[in-house]
Amino acid sequence: MDKYVIGLDFGTDSVRALVVNSHTGEEAGSGVWDYTRWKKSMYCDPAKNMFRQHPLDYIEGLEQSVSQALSGIPDRIRQNIAGISVDTTGSTPAAVDESGTPIAMKPEFADNPNAMFILWKDHTAVKEAAEINQLARSWGGVDYTMYEGGIYSSEWFWAKILHVMREDEKVREAAWSWLEHCDWIPALLTGTGPAVKIKRSRCAAGHKAMWHGDWNGLPSEEFLVKLDPLLKGLRGRLYTDTYTSEIEAGKLSSEWAARLGLPGDVRVGIGAFDAHLGAVGGEIRPYYMSKVMGTSTCDMVITPADELGNKLVGGICGQVDGSIIPGMIGLEAGQSAFGDVYAWYRDLLLWPLDDILKNNRSATENITTDIRDQIAANLIERLSLAAASVDPQESGLLAVDWLNGRRTPDANQMLKGAITGLTLGSSAPAIFRALVEATAFGAKAIIDRFIAEGVRIDGVIALGGVAKKSEFVMQIVTDVLNMPVSVVRSEQTCALGSAMAASVVAGIHENFEEAQEAMGGGFEKEYHPRPEFVARYGELYKKYLHLAESIEKMH
Repeated sequence: MDKYVIGLDFGTDSVRALVVNSHTGEEAGSGVWDYTRWKKSMYCDPAKNMFRQHPLDYIEGLEQSVSQALSGIPDRIRQNIAGISVDTTGSTPAAVDESGTPIAMKPEFADNPNAMFILWKDHTAVKEAAEINQLARSWGGVDYTMYEGGIYSSEWFWAKILHVMREDEKVREAAWSWLEHCDWIPALLTGTGPAVKIKRSRCAAGHKAMWHGDWNGLPSEEFLVKLDPLLKGLRGRLYTDTYTSEIEAGKLSSEWAARLGLPGDVRVGIGAFDAHLGAVGGEIRPYYMSKVMGTSTCDMVITPADELGNKLVGGICGQVDGSIIPGMIGLEAGQSAFGDVYAWYRDLLLWPLDDILKNNRSATENITTDIRDQIAANLIERLSLAAASVDPQESGLLAVDWLNGRRTPDANQMLKGAITGLTLGSSAPAIFRALVEATAFGAKAIIDRFIAEGVRIDGVIALGGVAKKSEFVMQIVTDVLNMPVSVVRSEQTCALGSAMAASVVAGIHENFEEAQEAMGGGFEKEYHPRPEFVARYGELYKKYLHLAESIEKMH
């Protein structure tokens, strides 16, 4: 009888659940749940680059999305679900008590943003990241950033928790330890506690917390105390061992089996980050870059360990044994803003309309909301259609894509974006095209860094919302990269990757490669470079690099 698995994908705005036949890859059911509090912008302050999420959003999303995915499914399928695996955004840590429960679940911290999960794109810890980088190079011991690309980011574990510990004494005193989101959900599902017994993800620890086997785990106590005495003793309350995603975290607890209506013998896998398991779902193979193209991008590459050898790739987001495919080195890079750049421009153009509708007392709220939503839904598409006829060289416009800082190459969240060449004749579509080209140039800079560091890139596998929805953007990216780009067929590639991991955890497939072969959905489209645009963008890319260098010198 066919066995089924559930893949859970906790994204920035929502959680998605996918029930998959582990022998055929057929989707038996799916569900999506938008985070209620996040939708209301609770616990966030964009002006301060502060983005926090309440654990209740995750709990409610987990239950609701799985319930949706299982609704209408025959009991024979439900009873043959053998495994669940989870991916989440990251680094997204939260303070927990000794039992492993996020302290935001306690009444006294229920509305304290510092007690929430600190979302991946929270950039409040820029100062702390700079201190980590300075100390790693100067303290006279091991440079703990060496496997992190040589630069530690404000988006990552240690910078975030140090920032909160400094800012909020009550949270600091209540925080017995800290957990990544991808570690907490499997612990929640299995009822695992206390915090010291929760199995930690190799993916999260290696890419974001400076964990490595060469120094027996996390950075030393001496280093951490030099960074800030507030960190004294925390290392001993965290972890030493880490686990890859084919390992079982435990069995589904009786409580969650009852809440979800599942058998009690379901195996729950070790969690990982969304882009990493998305690469698995997108059938990544050695030396092909898997690009998750959404609000930001996450770029994944895998290489056999013996081929990478002792090479350290500088300026990326880490190289970790087994973080994507067990037995291979996973290398991560990405852009801090991609689709967010287009969304910013859309909202910029919509501001006058929003202001007029907000102050139009003659129209009902439902009518004004409907008008605004209709325009917003079509604006990017209309801009894309018009921008397609703009000659990139004749417009004279050039942009840099660092509107949310730079993740790769060489993380620097203090950097800002730019648009140059504006005249009184510059049109909205031409500016939009320049922004799209900037995001494509940023993608090329990442590939160029891999190649310069001795890691070849043979092709690109694209997944995510932008890859599925915008032919205009994808063709420009292909022309700029000057290499074929294949778009994954699955609508829920990260959740599918989690389902593949669950099939290995459950013992249905022997390894990830076998799971990919059985469950993979292949590709729906392949983009090819247009020679006439490749040449034009080759010249514009040189100008982009020159402009980017000038901007960086200003900060």
